[in-house]
This record gives sequence, C-alpha cells and structure tokens, in this order.
Amino acid sequence: MAKSRSDNGAQTPHEGPAAPSHQPSHQGARAARSDDHAIVSTDRHVLANDRIKGLARRTFNKHVLSEIGGFAGLFALDAERFPDPVLVASTDGVGSKLELAIQLGLHSSIGADLVNHCVNDVAVQGATPLFFLDYFATGFLDPDIVQQVISGLVDACKANACALIGGETAETPWLYANADYELAGFLTGVVSRPRLLTGDAIREGDYLLGLPSNGLHTTGYSLALKLLLETAHYRPEQYVNELGDKVGAALMRPHRSYLSPIRKLIQAEVASGFAHITGGGLTENLPRILPRGLAAHVDLSTWEPPPLFTHLQKLGNLESDEMFRTFNMGIGLVAVIPADLLKKARLTLTRMNERSIIIGRVIRKSPPRVVYA
Repeated sequence: MAKSRSDNGAQTPHEGPAAPSHQPSHQGARAARSDDHAIVSTDRHVLANDRIKGLARRTFNKHVLSEIGGFAGLFALDAERFPDPVLVASTDGVGSKLELAIQLGLHSSIGADLVNHCVNDVAVQGATPLFFLDYFATGFLDPDIVQQVISGLVDACKANACALIGGETAETPWLYANADYELAGFLTGVVSRPRLLTGDAIREGDYLLGLPSNGLHTTGYSLALKLLLETAHYRPEQYVNELGDKVGAALMRPHRSYLSPIRKLIQAEVASGFAHITGGGLTENLPRILPRGLAAHVDLSTWEPPPLFTHLQKLGNLESDEMFRTFNMGIGLVAVIPADLLKKARLTLTRMNERSIIIGRVIRKSPPRVVYA
C-alpha cells in the first residue's frame, strides 16, 4: 500500500495526490488527461496516507498481521474458532446515494452505508465479518474528504468487529469531475461449514419475520432522486410534511447493520435462513434463499410502509409491483423461522429491543416465487 502504481497518477491503497481545495460536485468538465495530472504531490500523498493509517489501526485486532502500506493486507484465520472454515465474500458500491452525499457534504455516513451493506450480505450466510478493503477514486483528491469517508468506514468496521486492513485511493481527473468520487468495498467473512446458511433448511409453513429498515438504505436512489428532486422539485434542505422530515435527511438515513439480530437468532437456533433486502426488493431477494418448489406468501396488511415510500409511489404514480421490486418498503431483513420456533425467535429479538413483524409464510408453489396478498 505504499508503492506508486503506473504513470497515470493513480496510487496504491490510500495513497494519492490531493487537490488544493474541495470544489462542489458537478461544476466544471472533466480534465483532459495530461502529464500534469501524472505528477504526484508528495506532501498530499503523505498527509492522506498518514491520516488513513491512524484511522485504520483503530480497527486492528490480534489477527491483523500487516500495517497499512504493504503490498497486501495480512489476516490470520482463527482455525480453532472456525473449524472446517468457509470464506464468505461480498463486494458492493453505494450507487446513486453517493451523488446526494457529495452534494450535501455527508462523506462519513456513506462509508458506514458501504460497510453495513457488505456486512449484512455475509451475515445472512451465517458468517462472521473478518476484514474489509475499500476503493476510493476521485477527480481531485482532497485529504479532508478522504479522511471523512475513511472515518465512516472505520466507525462501521469497529461497530461490526471487522478490521480495515487495506484499500486503494486513486486520482483520475479524466474520469471524475472535480471533487466527485466513487466508493466501493470488499468484505471477507468466515463460517464453519456445518453452520453455513444456504436456505436448504427452509420448509413449507415457515414464517417470514421482517425487521424494519431505516429508509432506502442504498437501493432505489436513481428513481427516488428523480422523483423528489426533479419531479417534485424539492430541495435537499426542504422540509416536506408528507415525509415528516427534510428531504436530504430522509434520503440519507444510514443503511443499518443487522449483524447483531442475525447472530442472536443463530445462537438461539431458531432461523432457517435470512434474506438481506437490497436492490430488487422483497420480490427478487426472497427467492434467492428459497428451495425449489417453494414461494413466499407476503401479507401486505401486516405492516405500513414508511412515509418516504408512500410519497415516492404517489409522486411517480407507481404500481405496487414496481415499488416492491425497486425499494425495500420498510423491511430491510427477513428471517425465515420454523413455525414451532416463532415464539422463541420473537422473544429473542424483543429482549434486544429489536422490532419484528410477521409478514408472511413460506408456501409450496410454482413461479412466481413471491406472492403478495
């Protein structure tokens, strides 16, 4: 993570030149590629890297064997804790939510969104998060912005007990305008093979137990931004009665981590499987864990989608099918629970002050795999 990589100005993990100042997003065209952009600013290079090193160390544990600055991150797997280990990996970006985050200057929250999304993806397989790496690319690298983004990553990594062991920071002015940037993340977890959750244990009659989302999380933002900012002509700082909040605040609510409730349900041995409700909504994510021949029967009368979703539907005059295929509709995680264990599962969640909603059951049915009633 300390070497220069090629002659185009892009740097290895968390090392790159910075711009003299932070300019607002989308002001000015992308810079033409030239030798000037390949010159590395040593001062900014060192400043950004030193800040990141200090932040990343806050997430280290006894299994991290490397420092920030090597060619690769090193992590020792605990074979005693995880016999017959299976590594579980996830990668994701933030999508169109990043555009609003840049506009509002809320750089730390976007880092937490990214980590929590990846954590949920490995946790639903029964895995424990181990380590995280990120990729940050920008037109003009500002050490202050990088520090805010990485701070959000670090806080979320600490909250989920995983280590930030490396990353890549690249300055590519011919791809990104001014202070625009792209952010992606990569998470590796581990689970002992006998405890791997694949959905194979799900049976007809199992209950679908929904856990609330905080809002959009990180999906459906292209449509949401178009409806709120272009169709309705709202400003991010504008308070909207139908939302009960300012537009920007409603849209930037964090993508929550479900690691803790997932762990509790696994420890209580009450869950047959889990579905993280991300892009594609309930319609596309529930079938990912259902064995062949089974479907999810979702009772729409069991919960009221939060105001953000109902207002989006009204603004776009959208059919329910499109809403449930685009947004999470207020349900961020679904736990599949055998009927005889439902009471124990709900009590487990209640004891940790986690709200749960019985949203349906697993039925035997040929496609469609999700039936709304």
